[in-house]
Amino acid sequence: MRAVVQRVSEARVIVDGATVGEIGLGLCVLLGVGEGDGEKDAEWLAEKMVNLRIFEDDAGKMNRSLLDVQGAALIISQFTLYGDCRKGRRPSFIGAAAPEEGERLYEYCVRQVESLGVETACGVFGAHMQVELINDGPVTLLLDTRKEA
Repeated sequence: MRAVVQRVSEARVIVDGATVGEIGLGLCVLLGVGEGDGEKDAEWLAEKMVNLRIFEDDAGKMNRSLLDVQGAALIISQFTLYGDCRKGRRPSFIGAAAPEEGERLYEYCVRQVESLGVETACGVFGAHMQVELINDGPVTLLLDTRKEA
């Protein structure tokens, strides 16, 4: 699984002109599921996201986690994180999981984040979405479960 994690002061996702998910302080996460990913990947990623110490403490150092600041997570599916652009001009998405498995693992990851005590909001799997956010910092990190070690 791959995730683009952004520290935000607010974020929302819009589908067909309606806001379907919205948070204040927290993380906006673009989440892609790859071929061969499983529940262990989702569990690792959820634990990593909620415990990353990327929020500032009283001294201005990044020492607090999403749990510490009682922030929320807006988690949006994005299979294009598996776009391979090395050849030609059109990305290949052969590395992305099939839609049914991608949706299952995306939803499983969201449930894992919730089970760790974080309020979550989501987009709509497979829909055309517009994402609005205020990246705080800016702080943007890439997580990949295949690069754990």
